[in-house]
Amino acid sequence: MTKAEPGLHPAALDSGHGRSFRLLRPSTHTTSVRPQGLHMTLRGRLTLFYTVLLAALLLLLAVLVLSLMQNRLIASIKDDLQRSAFVQITRQALTPGTPGGNLDAFTPPDRSNPYQPDATLSTLRQSFPNYRIQIEFLIPSLEAIQTSMQGTQEQRLSELNFVRLMGKQTRRTAGIDKDAPIELSNVQLSNLLQNPGTGLELELPTQATFDDPVPTQVYVQLAEVQTGYAFGDNSALTQPALIYVGRSLQPTYDTLERLRSLMLVLFVAGLLMSSVGAYWLSGQALSPLRQVQKAAEQIGGATLNARVPEPNTHDEVQALALALNRMLERLEDSFEAQRRFTSDASHELRTPVTAISGHASYLLRRTNPSEGQRESLSIIRNESERLSGLIGSLLQLARSDGGVMQLRRQPVLPKSLLSDIARELQPVSQAQNATLRISGSDEVLLGDPDRIKQIIINLVSNALKAGASQVELMSRADSGDKGQDGVRLSVKDNGPGIAHEHLDRLFDRFYRVEESRSRDQGGAGLGLAIVRSIVDAHQGHIWVESEVGRGTTVHVWLPRGDLSLADEDVA
Repeated sequence: MTKAEPGLHPAALDSGHGRSFRLLRPSTHTTSVRPQGLHMTLRGRLTLFYTVLLAALLLLLAVLVLSLMQNRLIASIKDDLQRSAFVQITRQALTPGTPGGNLDAFTPPDRSNPYQPDATLSTLRQSFPNYRIQIEFLIPSLEAIQTSMQGTQEQRLSELNFVRLMGKQTRRTAGIDKDAPIELSNVQLSNLLQNPGTGLELELPTQATFDDPVPTQVYVQLAEVQTGYAFGDNSALTQPALIYVGRSLQPTYDTLERLRSLMLVLFVAGLLMSSVGAYWLSGQALSPLRQVQKAAEQIGGATLNARVPEPNTHDEVQALALALNRMLERLEDSFEAQRRFTSDASHELRTPVTAISGHASYLLRRTNPSEGQRESLSIIRNESERLSGLIGSLLQLARSDGGVMQLRRQPVLPKSLLSDIARELQPVSQAQNATLRISGSDEVLLGDPDRIKQIIINLVSNALKAGASQVELMSRADSGDKGQDGVRLSVKDNGPGIAHEHLDRLFDRFYRVEESRSRDQGGAGLGLAIVRSIVDAHQGHIWVESEVGRGTTVHVWLPRGDLSLADEDVA
């Protein structure tokens, strides 16, 4: 039986802050390490990247289409107002009519009167039913207006006021409420009067009779319009007028709003489809990498002969798999050389160490050495026995690393086994004024009773040597982390516990929490390493729960196994 290593027991440190820690060590199944927190996977990042990229492209396309459509529609309205409607209106024969009149009132033309125009203003409403028209007749000629606008500031202001007054008196409207006419600022009106051939393009709200204001595109220009015919020669009579012609932009905005809603629906649908497609494509692209990951997670110290699959993708994933396999091959060679050296060295050292111990014992028994010689011979015998135990531990670990640890599996009653161990260790516990207690139930499991006994004795001996006065051995059924049927064996003590910084290395070989105490009690730092190798051979796992100042509990979980294989040996 392998000696327990007190230096590796969690109760071997008597300082800390009273906190409780847990150390979990998986068995032969390697657990994948995933970062904590809200970290997105590579597949998620790729999906998010392509989704955001497509969303930006769709958004840019939507903005461009809407802007282009709006500009084209408004440009077509402007062109229609300037090149079509305005030109046709100026070609009509208009009459100033009654001041403040409305073009909607239809007056039939009187051809017998030479002063009556060929078409009255009321006909404009019929000719342009969807337009908003406002005409303001001016009395002076264009030349007189331009001359006045080139005078002093007072003359220009006076002319502007006069034009506004005349426009108000002669204003005629069609499609515009006469109480809410279109009015220009002084700057706009001044520009029109100074440049009769140049028009203004305005976007402003206009209001029809009994209707709400709507955005309207308006074209305004000062022009000569025909007002009738001269008596005698029937020559055309003209008069300057400010002509306002506009079209409501509400239908255009409604069309753009419908287009915007349609593009929003298409945007959302395209975004969802692109997200699903990007997620699926990224999954397909990363599938070989996941296969490599899963295979790599299954490779441990005992399975270095395994290799990761090399997908025939001719890309970086295949190169990565090839590099991993080459690394595993080098590691396997290195571990095999180390294991072979440990095994060979242990075999070679066992014979001379045994000879040294035997000769020291012979000299102590058969000779009459002096007191100093007897002390030296005792030290030689004790150290050789410790070295022999170390060599035995190294051989056992070498066999475990090589996967050749033989287990004689048979049904085991854990509580009965714990009772036998307590009786065997009773003299040791009494010598240290410690008590051993047994609790739990007998849950049959399939395992090697000698190896399981070695595990428990190692843990109990460590607890006793660490200074525990009470040690409790427990057994109960436990489904484990993955819901697998199994049995948990626990060794609980009231020792000093262990600090957090030592937990991660408890099962490392040759690691001792307290170096001096371990060597004084004969420990070499291999006890818990051997315990873990035995647990791994049973496909179980071992972990530690420790609270400084209150004690430590070591849990060993073992699967029940298939009881039909009770008579077979499993490597």
